[in-house]
Amino acid sequence: MPNKALIRARAAELRARFEAAGAKVAETAVLQPAEVLLDLYGEDIRARAYVTSDTLLGEQMLRPDFTVPVVQMHMDHGAEPARYTYSGEVFRRQEEDTRRANEYTQVGYEVFDRENPAAADAEVFGLVHDALAHLNARAVTGDIGLLKAAVQGIETTEHRKAALARHIWRPKRFRALLDRFSGRLPVPAQREALLAEADPMQSGVPFIGLRGPDEIAARIEALREDHGAMPISTGQVEMLDALLDVRETLPFALEQLRDIAVDMPAITDAVYRLRERIEALDARGINVDAIDFEGSYGRTNMEYYDGFVFGFLANGRADLPAVASGGRYDALTRVLGGGNEIPAVGAVIRPEVVLELEAQA
Repeated sequence: MPNKALIRARAAELRARFEAAGAKVAETAVLQPAEVLLDLYGEDIRARAYVTSDTLLGEQMLRPDFTVPVVQMHMDHGAEPARYTYSGEVFRRQEEDTRRANEYTQVGYEVFDRENPAAADAEVFGLVHDALAHLNARAVTGDIGLLKAAVQGIETTEHRKAALARHIWRPKRFRALLDRFSGRLPVPAQREALLAEADPMQSGVPFIGLRGPDEIAARIEALREDHGAMPISTGQVEMLDALLDVRETLPFALEQLRDIAVDMPAITDAVYRLRERIEALDARGINVDAIDFEGSYGRTNMEYYDGFVFGFLANGRADLPAVASGGRYDALTRVLGGGNEIPAVGAVIRPEVVLELEAQA
């Protein structure tokens, strides 16, 4: 691993590149308020965040990334167009892979612009692409917006749609739910027994935990309603699987998705946005024929992404994290905007991974 002086120097070079593109330098505190922000990161980051308690400030956490604090800073001062860059350390527990660092550096570029989202996507991707052009890295893209639209288009209950949408970022859980909702997996025996009771609230089992009787009764009623719902059809499951299985270069992926949209019209608008993004990338001189699109890409990234997602992966180095990653997070600005919102997209580069790849070249 490169030493910290080299990492800081490369981070400064990358940040200067983004400043030259028109970004203002943003500073965020290393300690961030945990109560609100942890809910925005999703289960994975919540489990990996370093959290502490402060007598005056309440629960605090070491900054797990820059995007959420930068969005909060921007939305606190309105929702005007802006560009920001930053560099500094972030902190995440690495409980499963001790080879990965718990503390590492991010250099980022964030764009808030409502005029032309496709052009903003291409701008962010293009700047990262150019910064990493000398490395042996492969670009891969995806679109969480396609998956969200597909889930909303399924003919099933709103409860089931909400459950699937909530677990888009947890592929195994998503698959288990989809299989159960379509009848491919049986209802767990314990749940069957619970629903078979005439009045489970009178079972004599003591109440344990934070949920009160009313909450438990409402949950049981929701489970009964779900139990009586019609299964999701085989055809709709197959269409969703076809979407998730798309793995092509961008132009061919677009053609596949157009075909899928014929039978899954709910994704039509998202497919149009993909076409506009491809055109914007091409207009910036990006060889779109060399950029991969994967229908399932981005499902293990940050949960605040809701549209375009991308990463740059080191060829032949599966042991390394992504050299860079990013995506669109329009909904995050609505959550933090207090009534304001603005389309936004950004990306981060890890300078220590850049140096690692340069050393092996």
